[in-house]
Amino acid sequence: MNRQRYEQLFNTLAKSFFQGLLIIGPFAVTIWIIWYIVSSIDNMIPSLSAQFYPGITFLIVIVSTTLIGYLGSKFILGRVIVDSFDYLLEHTPGIKFIYTSLKDVMTSFVGDKKKFNQPVLIKTVTEPEMWRVGFLTQSDLSSVGFPEYVSVYLPHSYAVSGWVVFVLAENIVVLENVTAAQAMKFAVSGGVAGFHSDDNVFKAPE
Repeated sequence: MNRQRYEQLFNTLAKSFFQGLLIIGPFAVTIWIIWYIVSSIDNMIPSLSAQFYPGITFLIVIVSTTLIGYLGSKFILGRVIVDSFDYLLEHTPGIKFIYTSLKDVMTSFVGDKKKFNQPVLIKTVTEPEMWRVGFLTQSDLSSVGFPEYVSVYLPHSYAVSGWVVFVLAENIVVLENVTAAQAMKFAVSGGVAGFHSDDNVFKAPE
């Protein structure tokens, strides 16, 4: 076998290897993350998981959380208990800063009052025009001296971080035909996912 055939064989094997990574990688990482979460929760009560089977603690936490959420939203007594604990933690010195910060962050993503539910485009450069994907978080900033401005959260690509900017309301375009999930997927993936022509969801601002 001559050198050229060796190179062809090596290139074929290398290409197949990386193609295999593309196939196996996402599955493996997803399974690892799920297993890590389940194992971490199991370690909260290791003796319980060891006595029965792995995942029992995780199952108990999921069921308990769901039950508390149901009782706290559907029944008056449950709502009163939840509101009482909420009031206590929000007015306890020291603890209130931790609790309110975590509560604000979590309610921004989930629940009936989630904040990142209105995707928008903001104009960052006029000549030539450049736009960034973000989420409208406050539509009225007159209380802080910016009556004609709105606040927009701009997520970073391939990260869980982001930043908030004040921008003139006239420099944003509300993406009525784009869901919050599609916009977040597009922003976090660096623009390689979320908006596709076959989705028929994205239209450039006029």
